[in-house]
Amino acid sequence: MTKLISNDPDNTAIHTTNDDQAVSPHSKPPSFWQRYQTPVLLTVVGGAIDTIGFITLFGFFTAHVTGNLVMAGSGLVKGEQGLWIKLAALPLFILTVMVTKIFIDHSKNKQLTLSRLFLAEAVFLIAFMIAGLYYQPFVDAGDITVAITGGLGLIALAIRNTASKTVIKHMSPTVLMTGNTTQLGINLTDYLINRTADNGKKLTHSSALVFSFLVGALLGALLYIQLNFWAVGLFVLPVLYLSVMARDKAFLQSIA
Repeated sequence: MTKLISNDPDNTAIHTTNDDQAVSPHSKPPSFWQRYQTPVLLTVVGGAIDTIGFITLFGFFTAHVTGNLVMAGSGLVKGEQGLWIKLAALPLFILTVMVTKIFIDHSKNKQLTLSRLFLAEAVFLIAFMIAGLYYQPFVDAGDITVAITGGLGLIALAIRNTASKTVIKHMSPTVLMTGNTTQLGINLTDYLINRTADNGKKLTHSSALVFSFLVGALLGALLYIQLNFWAVGLFVLPVLYLSVMARDKAFLQSIA
């Protein structure tokens, strides 16, 4: 299977094409790491950052808005502090998506768009780490320092979400696991009923994403215990690596 940059007017999306017939019979199939390195690395980072934010910022989710809205509802019933911060996550997320989409639409060098989005994510993750180190310890769920720190992490992963919906449409979400877990159940059922190579590949893909998020969540918690907010820096490295790799046309063609 080959992957090509689309010919749409904006040329912002990377699509896959079934062109197995064009592959030389002597060509070596890609390894698991070559096929899945991008979604696996991004999912590990997403799980780790979401977990670190949840632990340190009184249940604030940096990776998705749904959790913050649920926590806001729970806080309202229980009379907990920090309600405004979790509600503010929604407009901040939407604003970040809008700004990112405008950047994508007006990007003059489409081949570098994904690289720059990964770089922007890394920058905001670094800012998230610095804010956490500067403002800790967090003692009040409604304090502005919690909002600033959590907001920086949320912006980083909102940029990622936007990239997943626009520039790399074919790649499954790397921070929202409900859909991926549902897909895992579907793929497992299909494989148990009909053990074809295609069903096996689909099962491997969904399993890799769900397992990677779990690994990221566990690593984030364990490393935070040992390194405090410095742990975030370790998860910036894979994003910077992907930013460099995404400058290469061959990588963009083979991204999984």
